[in-house]
Amino acid sequence: MRILIIGEGGRESALAAKLHKDSRVTKMFFANGNASTDAMGQNVHLSEIKELRDFAIKEKVDLTIVGPEAPLVAGLKDEFKKHDLKVFGPTQKVASLEGSKAFSKKFMQTYDIKTAKAVVFDSYNEAKEYVKTQEYPLVIKASGLAGGKGVVICDTIEEAEATIHDFMIRRIYGDAGIRLVIEEFLHGFEASIIAFSNGEKIFPCIAAKDYKKAGNGDTGPNTGGMGSVAPSPEFTQEHFADFEKHILEPTVKGLKGEGFSFKGIIFFGLMVTKKGTYLLEYNMRFGDPETQVLMALMENNLLDVINDCMNGKDLQLKFKNEKAVCLVMCSGGYPRNIETGFEIVGGERVKNSQLFYAGAVKKGDKVVSNGGRVLNIVATGATYDEARKKVYEDASHVHFDYSFYREDIGKF
Repeated sequence: MRILIIGEGGRESALAAKLHKDSRVTKMFFANGNASTDAMGQNVHLSEIKELRDFAIKEKVDLTIVGPEAPLVAGLKDEFKKHDLKVFGPTQKVASLEGSKAFSKKFMQTYDIKTAKAVVFDSYNEAKEYVKTQEYPLVIKASGLAGGKGVVICDTIEEAEATIHDFMIRRIYGDAGIRLVIEEFLHGFEASIIAFSNGEKIFPCIAAKDYKKAGNGDTGPNTGGMGSVAPSPEFTQEHFADFEKHILEPTVKGLKGEGFSFKGIIFFGLMVTKKGTYLLEYNMRFGDPETQVLMALMENNLLDVINDCMNGKDLQLKFKNEKAVCLVMCSGGYPRNIETGFEIVGGERVKNSQLFYAGAVKKGDKVVSNGGRVLNIVATGATYDEARKKVYEDASHVHFDYSFYREDIGKF
């Protein structure tokens, strides 16, 4: 098979590494890829959907796997489908469950999916009036895609008003913030469940834990993810049963009710409270950095799983009885003003973990940083502590100027 993987992060590196072991995969292309994917296939510099379509036709690509959300929300699956090109992912309409938080919140409310109480606003003045009457903390979300950074927890009216101004007037995330979802704050812990859809049923993986804040102890600004562990240490069988009954099953019913059949990934962002498990958001693609720990533990052949989904077959997902830890090493200034272009050294000294480049590219015989989240270090072990020790020992050997990472991934 000839496979095209769209994306350039650590997620795509982890998927590629899993597929690279399969003898049926004869060629992998990556748009735009990174320094890890460059060693497993061919990086191609394409971004427009029509460019990707033409490339897939020319290179006789058998399967396209989409990592990030933007191409799906822009309609890549729809365009590829016109030319009988297979894509593991949803259509533009179904991708709106991620692309528009307002759309997904209405979907949750319509199908009685357990979620926080929320109101959608298109009017700046109405949003400002509303937050004057609410209890705090309060959560304000940009409805559109904001790279995982468009969610702000406001502790005061002043913070809420400033956030509304940033999103709707200053447009710090462009058009993503011209519509807002304002919802109640839920107290608890977060969990991530990535699931495979075969067009009829949804098959969940084990739960993972993602570390979203930039600083130790969950301090600082939100990021795309500073690390992850799997399985989630806090997420019990009771929580999973609650998730199945109040979120998974009504989601399947809702997808069928809306005619939203698709073959791809659906990601459930959850908040577990004293009152049960709530759905915060859907993502319609593999998570990053959750994918890295799931691929490390998945016993199934990934290509078999994807092919079975594409053919509408049921899945039996199996995971090792181990723990996995992923550490994300970042550029100075991330997630705001990042500094790039620095040579990364010491990668060859990583012995007990997998090193996945993300925001890093080959330049001659060097690897240099070119993004915010530069690389991932992933390890497994019998315990979280064993996996964690491997990751941090290997991380100590890898260096580039102004790099930083959290020191408490896997400590909970």
